[in-house]
Amino acid sequence: MNSEDLPLVTIVTPSYNQGRFIEETILSVLNQDYPNIEYIVMDGGSNDETLDILKKYDDKIVWVSEKDKGQTDAINKGLRIAKGEVLAYLNSDDTYLPGAISRAVRYFSENPDSKLLYGEGYHITAEGDIIERYPTEPYNFKHLAETCYICQPTTFWKREVIEDIGLFDESLHYAMDYDYWIRAAERYGKLDYMPEYLANSRFYQETKTMSKRVEAHAEILKVIKSHYGRGNVPLSWIYAYSHLYVDRFVSRDTKLKNALFIIGMTTVTTIKCLQFNRKFPFSEFHRWKDWYLKSFINKDMQ
Repeated sequence: MNSEDLPLVTIVTPSYNQGRFIEETILSVLNQDYPNIEYIVMDGGSNDETLDILKKYDDKIVWVSEKDKGQTDAINKGLRIAKGEVLAYLNSDDTYLPGAISRAVRYFSENPDSKLLYGEGYHITAEGDIIERYPTEPYNFKHLAETCYICQPTTFWKREVIEDIGLFDESLHYAMDYDYWIRAAERYGKLDYMPEYLANSRFYQETKTMSKRVEAHAEILKVIKSHYGRGNVPLSWIYAYSHLYVDRFVSRDTKLKNALFIIGMTTVTTIKCLQFNRKFPFSEFHRWKDWYLKSFINKDMQ
């Protein structure tokens, strides 16, 4: 079968000043064994070595470098010009594993009712060393509210998904992918899990999600509330937000500071429970009492 008989797959890479990683990302796409790929790089006007790298691959990729409104805007701009029947986006510091695109296309061919699939992935260091398996799980809509178990670079979807639910929400800057998976799950009643390793997600301090964790978690709370309804935001997400928020202002290197940290965290947790779930977290009061008592003994919350 020649390449014209295979569905065209479009990969979009949003990028801004990622000259350190982007060539590795590009090569992970170009070195795929699948012969019918359209590769689009939407650069936000980088002023590092990114443009020199993109020019090296002029004959193999489509690329645009112009100011944009951020990552979500760049992804959507790429998807608007994409011609593929199968779509995906790959961030400019992530990489595909060999054969990833072929496996995704094969899965769609063997499962024609599938609309969006995700697979297994790895967290890797800035240097490309494997840290751990991404904590991917089989699809469960309720559990998707409790944790985003979908590794973004392992996702692929059919063009009809965009026709049905639209593009990514440009009001979101951190959780736009999480929001999209939930929207697709609401529309189709399922997402397809493929237990094969497809991609690497780079995990290092300078990534947007790592460096802006409070903002990312605040956005996650809003996304969950918008889809699952007020009263259904898991306490685990609220605790995570509260911990990160208070940690910005209070260290925990003395008993007094640790006590202040716990007071701050429980206060923020209460406020967020009222905001997102319209109720006091009475079930947590016993745990909090233990934290207060232990804070004057050591600085480790149990």
